[in-house]
Amino acid sequence: MNEIELLREWDADAPPLTDTARARARFRLHQAMQAPAAAPAVVGRRPLLRIAVACTAAAAVTATVVVAQNTGEHAPRTRTVSATTVLRGAAAQTLRSEKPLAPRDDQFVYTKEVIERTPVSGGPSKTYVDESWSSVDGSKKSYVSELGHTQWVPVARPGESSWPPRRWAELEKLPVEPGRLTITLRDMGAKPEYGRPTKADEWPMVQYFISGLLRHPVLPKGLRSAAFEALAAVPGVKVLPGRTEVDGHQAIGVRYVGPAGTPWASGGRVLLFDAKSYQYLGLRERVRSGGTSYDQWQHVTAQGVVDRVMQRP
Repeated sequence: MNEIELLREWDADAPPLTDTARARARFRLHQAMQAPAAAPAVVGRRPLLRIAVACTAAAAVTATVVVAQNTGEHAPRTRTVSATTVLRGAAAQTLRSEKPLAPRDDQFVYTKEVIERTPVSGGPSKTYVDESWSSVDGSKKSYVSELGHTQWVPVARPGESSWPPRRWAELEKLPVEPGRLTITLRDMGAKPEYGRPTKADEWPMVQYFISGLLRHPVLPKGLRSAAFEALAAVPGVKVLPGRTEVDGHQAIGVRYVGPAGTPWASGGRVLLFDAKSYQYLGLRERVRSGGTSYDQWQHVTAQGVVDRVMQRP
């Protein structure tokens, strides 16, 4: 719903859409039309992912961030880093720490996500703990939760498409080489033109798809690292100045700021990374629900592969 609100606020005086933009919009509409009619509320939620989440791209924008605190009378140490440095550091850290998974088609991907919401106008925070079980090949019903609301998701229908793909086999088809991944997502729905440079008006959609892929809690080995590297080539991400405290971590925030007149121009969503290791920590954004604006913080605390719904790794 946040993405729909952004689209509604699109500048009515903006120049007409290019042929490329129209093609991307047609593809997204085609995807939505193919989603299961039996569970419309799920389409915009976890099974098909909230794909327009915090988009980190990497122009050579820098900010001074505090990365260590000396004791005694010494001043805090600071260093200047770019979004490229942060994203490539996150890619390297992910590649070192990730454990390869090879789930069977009859298994489920388990995730546990914590979401904290605080009213912007003031008031107590509320924390939600969402646990979900998603069928690996889509042949079984999935059980998902978001903001405490749970529901069963029907089995995947033949020819059904979604982003990111619900089926593990489809995720495994995506390239783990950053450049090829970028082009594959840019030309989604068509044959990738690996020799063609990406145009300026295509980058917003590229980061839209890559950031959606990064929200998938479990990916084939090397794919998450490739996605971070791919984002490092997208113009438009800025490092936020100063430091942010996240669960005791000194964190660096990055956010995507799109071209004027697009839904991403405001750059409201922020991805947070540990200031030393560049480990991804979670997402902060401002959301609106039921007429109230909230500051929202969310992060995955557990994930894995299990044999049945309600089983935990």
